[in-house]
Amino acid sequence: MIDSRQVLRYRTHVQQLDREHGTAADTAVLDLGVQDTGPDGAMWALAVRGADIAEEDLVWLWTLRGAPHAYRRADMAAVAAAVAPWSDADAAKRIFDASKPLKAAGIPVLEALDTVAAEMKRIVTAPMVKGEMSTRLHEALPEPYQRYCRSCDAVHLYEMPFRLAAVHAGLELEAHTSPPVLKPVKGFKPAKAFPQRLDPVRAYLHLCGPATVKEVAEYLDSPVKEVKAHWPADAVEIDVAGEQRWILAGDEAALRGADAEAVRLVGPYDLLLQSRDRKLLVDDPAKAKALWPVLGRPGAVLAGGRIAGLWRPRKSGKKFTVLLEPWEQSLDRQAIGVEAERLAAFRGTALTAVEYAD
Repeated sequence: MIDSRQVLRYRTHVQQLDREHGTAADTAVLDLGVQDTGPDGAMWALAVRGADIAEEDLVWLWTLRGAPHAYRRADMAAVAAAVAPWSDADAAKRIFDASKPLKAAGIPVLEALDTVAAEMKRIVTAPMVKGEMSTRLHEALPEPYQRYCRSCDAVHLYEMPFRLAAVHAGLELEAHTSPPVLKPVKGFKPAKAFPQRLDPVRAYLHLCGPATVKEVAEYLDSPVKEVKAHWPADAVEIDVAGEQRWILAGDEAALRGADAEAVRLVGPYDLLLQSRDRKLLVDDPAKAKALWPVLGRPGAVLAGGRIAGLWRPRKSGKKFTVLLEPWEQSLDRQAIGVEAERLAAFRGTALTAVEYAD
């Protein structure tokens, strides 16, 4: 029987958290996209995997779940095809409540996304702040595309159609901008096909398997029925701690033989923590609540083939400290120190101390 520790060892290896060096071409998580949320976002996720990648070789796009993700720039056209909704039902699920007024107005959701993308492409001919583009879209599109935003006290476009249409308009996000700045990619056209490695269902099963259909659907914000219809023919059932899950047939041997036990400080939105089987990763409810709070997520300490604690960075003036909350007394503090030094170097500062909570 496969247990949770074996699963985490497999994911540690297949997500390349146990390697020291890599390139854009051989960094597997770029196939699914590397979420770029917070100061220790996509670039830290790549750094902790030893990936030496120049930012100009990457492209930032709003894709799965409307979140910003980094991909290989050379893959952009294929990524646009890979992350596109499969059907009107799929598109409706991905844009949540924005689908209701469109349906009421008799506008198919896929058609609506195409309309938003066309307007975005027309409007954005040079780098543009999100707020300005939102204002221009508000002026250009009719009522079914709009909503009243209580926090802004204004009427503007629903958020998810705005985000999901951007990649099909050929718009990339300028890295590390807040508020987001979008700019056009010269000569961009979505591809008509994409390689298997960019298929988000296959990529999830490969990188976050073994998984259930429901978990994949939740990750993609897609209906379970749609995910089942696009389920890989070479996925095989496997028992994980008494539960039936699925993995690509070509990965089963790697799962059974996985022994990776790297020590890493993974970021709050690292793919390792993004799988939808949180109970498998952390079975203690109190610890899970601490790792995945509603606001202000910490990073996770990966050690010994399990999530072994929490970490948070603290910067005050020239002082940079990493605060550790260990869940196990046997943590290798020397290895943690090495990883904290790596984080400080990534942040462009010197490490002052690693402090352990009582």
